[in-house]
Amino acid sequence: MKITIIGGSKGTGAHVGAAALQAGDEVTVLSRSGDVPGVVRSVVGSATDSAAVGKAIAGADAVVVTVGGAKGVENQRATVTRTVIAAMKEAGVRRLIVQSSLGAGDSASQLPAPLNLITPIVLAKPLADHNEQEAAVEKSGLDWTIVRPSGLSDKPATGEVKALEADQDGKLGGSISRADLAAYMLAAVTDQSTFRKAIGVSSR
Repeated sequence: MKITIIGGSKGTGAHVGAAALQAGDEVTVLSRSGDVPGVVRSVVGSATDSAAVGKAIAGADAVVVTVGGAKGVENQRATVTRTVIAAMKEAGVRRLIVQSSLGAGDSASQLPAPLNLITPIVLAKPLADHNEQEAAVEKSGLDWTIVRPSGLSDKPATGEVKALEADQDGKLGGSISRADLAAYMLAAVTDQSTFRKAIGVSSR
């Protein structure tokens, strides 16, 4: 497949890129730095620049958004995601995977106690950004999947991920490695059972 990663120079996005390359996919990464060793194609630019985003997603089968917040910028994730959605519609690309966060939307109840009580308070601003981001995705009309990880770590991959859809009861763990999250997101690209669903994930 041809996969474009928005925000793939580090963090989860870099793990997605590495996993996709290992699987034999063609990978394009849009980043400000262009520091994306090993990728087939690198596009340097801002993820809020519609021209740069359009160039990055041209010919893609799927787009993965893993951007974080930006210092001094309000609702960076939502702004980037809206730009990506518009570019995807123009280019006729339908498959979208977006990294959000556990605690966003109606998922706070899936957090383990006492995180389900303190997370909405401590992370109020980033969660507001994620909520706006998710709303844009859900209204996009694309074949989307929202992935809501619990706390991220740089631990090695375990190959074991617990996943709960938004309407499923249960509790997730307090953390997941970026490597495991990336593997889950990459697998979701071709998994039609995840289409138009918001899914919380953690380590088992």
